[in-house]
Amino acid sequence: MTANEGIPTLLMAAGSFDDILAITGFSTCLGIAFSTGSTWMNILKGLLEVVGGVIAGLILGLFLCCFPSKDQDLVVRRTLMLLGLSIFSVFFSHVIGFAGAGGLCTLVLAFLAALGWKTDKAPVAAMVGTSWDVFQPLLFGLIGAEITIATLSPSTVGLGLACISIGLVVRLLVTFLLVHYGGFNLKEKLFISVAWLPKATVQAAIGSKALDLAREEGDETLIKFGLEVLTLAVLAILTTAPIGALGIGLAGPRLLSRQVKGQWSRSKKLVRSGRIVLSKQNVLTAMLLY
Repeated sequence: MTANEGIPTLLMAAGSFDDILAITGFSTCLGIAFSTGSTWMNILKGLLEVVGGVIAGLILGLFLCCFPSKDQDLVVRRTLMLLGLSIFSVFFSHVIGFAGAGGLCTLVLAFLAALGWKTDKAPVAAMVGTSWDVFQPLLFGLIGAEITIATLSPSTVGLGLACISIGLVVRLLVTFLLVHYGGFNLKEKLFISVAWLPKATVQAAIGSKALDLAREEGDETLIKFGLEVLTLAVLAILTTAPIGALGIGLAGPRLLSRQVKGQWSRSKKLVRSGRIVLSKQNVLTAMLLY
């Protein structure tokens, strides 16, 4: 299997599902931690967030597939509508008390819109990427501003780094094992494992939620716990993002190869045998475990 056979695409798709799981799971656990009602009701609320986010994303995604009409400036209008609906979904979900549904809705609507736009999605993706270059420093800057180095506890930092390190080692090993029978060669297995290391965007987006809720409660103990959660999120970003980016940048050209004409027959055999489908399932399984 080569780079042209979709390893980067599989990783991006699996990463999206990983984000969905992380956002939904974190929101559910956060609701349980700060709630005073029934635990089962909070678990049910988490499930409702998933279902509601998917349904809302499907509706908005279908809307983006149909509008605006093709006689207009599609690239600019589609970009503005995509960004506008995504921002609206996130803020509206917070207003109605289903915070986890917003991120899930955004992922689903963007995915469905891209399917509907087909080859016309590339210019929109480029404009969205440009907007991300603008807002990305704001996202990471705001979460970094919440941390005061002087108030950090050495034990919290040490235990946090140990926890992150253990998690990364387990994540690396499990990912490698789960793609072992997926039709990949050794180099591709190593690349997938390395590419699964970085964690940053979701941590930056939801890392401060616990602290925000604790401040609303006004409980000093909860505020302390919220700061510890935020500290761990920042440590995860500072450790995994550079290592992952460096590993992908160095390992990609060395471990992956581009497809040539002579390899096409092998690709068709893999497709017929279902091994490419199995490899997708393995990557998604590795994501779901973490």
